[in-house]
Amino acid sequence: MNKNIQRKIRHRRVKRHIENNALPRLVVFRSNKHIYAQIIDDQTSITLAAASDIATKKQGNLEKAKETGETLAKISVKKNHKKVVFDRAGYKYHGRIKALADGAREGGLVF
Repeated sequence: MNKNIQRKIRHRRVKRHIENNALPRLVVFRSNKHIYAQIIDDQTSITLAAASDIATKKQGNLEKAKETGETLAKISVKKNHKKVVFDRAGYKYHGRIKALADGAREGGLVF
């Protein structure tokens, strides 16, 4: 089985437990070049906030991911959504995913 198939299986397994939660979900997508994050309300199927590292001026993937998390947290806190559930989308919790989560926590999100 290749890596992407294994990641999708992990994502489906974890998502079952996350979607039943009443809190909005912070979901992450990681491509080879960029990282994207959005906060989704699963009950109404609306994206509450979104951010990516495309517009950042920082150098290095970890710094870009951390800044993306901080930007997303800033937008979300403005809209009074401080508590979220972190959905890492089957990715391992290290590197860019961890940097984004740390940045979001520093920005004011609670998960």
